Amino acid sequence: MRLNSYDEWSPLKEVIVGSGLNYTTHERELTFDMFLHENISGDNNLADKPWLYPPFSPPAGADPRSRIRIAQRHVDELNEDIAGLVATLESLSVRVRRPMEIGPDVPEMATPAWAAAMIPALNVRDNAIIMGDEIVETPPMMRSRYFENQLLKPVFMDYFEQGARWSVMPRPIMTDGSFDFSYADGSVSPAEPLIPIARPDDSPHHVGFEMMMDAAQILRFGRDVLVNVSTQNHELAYQWLARHFSDRFRLHRIYRLSDDHIDSTVLPLRPGLLLARSPEIVDRLPAELQKWDRIYYPEPTPEVFPAYGNDDLVLTSKYIDMNLLSIDPETVLVNSSHTAMIKLLEANGMTVVPVQHRHRRLFGGGFHCFTVDTVREGGPEDYFSG
Repeated sequence: MRLNSYDEWSPLKEVIVGSGLNYTTHERELTFDMFLHENISGDNNLADKPWLYPPFSPPAGADPRSRIRIAQRHVDELNEDIAGLVATLESLSVRVRRPMEIGPDVPEMATPAWAAAMIPALNVRDNAIIMGDEIVETPPMMRSRYFENQLLKPVFMDYFEQGARWSVMPRPIMTDGSFDFSYADGSVSPAEPLIPIARPDDSPHHVGFEMMMDAAQILRFGRDVLVNVSTQNHELAYQWLARHFSDRFRLHRIYRLSDDHIDSTVLPLRPGLLLARSPEIVDRLPAELQKWDRIYYPEPTPEVFPAYGNDDLVLTSKYIDMNLLSIDPETVLVNSSHTAMIKLLEANGMTVVPVQHRHRRLFGGGFHCFTVDTVREGGPEDYFSG
């Protein structure tokens, strides 16, 4: 089918689902720490893990890169759950596309400015978004994900050959000095072992702040598009999007609704209904959205999540199960373990399809993160006027 996706809820016909095959390590280096600082510092017991989150500047002579191994049983269970997600989508008559997979020998990649180990294309929502009939590859925020969209190229090429537009936002050089540290600097307490600094960059490739933004910072409402901006890196990317789409979409800048991604903070379920983390979140949305009805994410209890040991690194907040996927305006895929969430949605007239997803906190994403909805019914409707 031809590429067509303008919102988060219209009837879903085709979707890309990510792959977790051979996702066995996290590489801890500056861009990993910077991107995930809020959840790492907030959701891990740092007193028991002093190695977990060292300062951005490693001690003299120390390796600035380190690998945090993921237990193989967690990887195996992740891939079992992804297989269940694919089967569920197919049972709902949704065509599922998949990325290429990386082998057990994790590819090492390098640019003139840095080197990193590649990770699989699991959270495919982060690096690409569909804006109507156009694929937009966004500029990555983590070095390990710089070439991740290469694994999606066969799928993108197929849509291009069917008539889709295809744009790639400018790739950052991504030296240490490319990053605006102000968000981390303003949100981490002095007691935490984090030293965010806008340090001088002696790299010969240094160009100052660069545009970097994940596609998961964007929510689509037909003609209107919300973009979460928390740093100067995001702001530069927002400006590119605003210029590129000025004749097709109305972009709304949302200032620091979250550190980066927006889809575990607020999600539209259908026209006129929002799922939100709290009333304070809704108060910061555009006036048009504040008129919509809303339901609030029920606070999860500990048994909703697996218990992890000191060697396991938690990457996402306890709000991750907000990260659901809409099949149509009345039907949503929800994590089967969050029964309070299921009951709340059903009480509000939604049909819930429970799907198992155990290790969403270890691998950094829920059903919305794991997917890119490439074909939905509907078009550039105006949901904000009137």
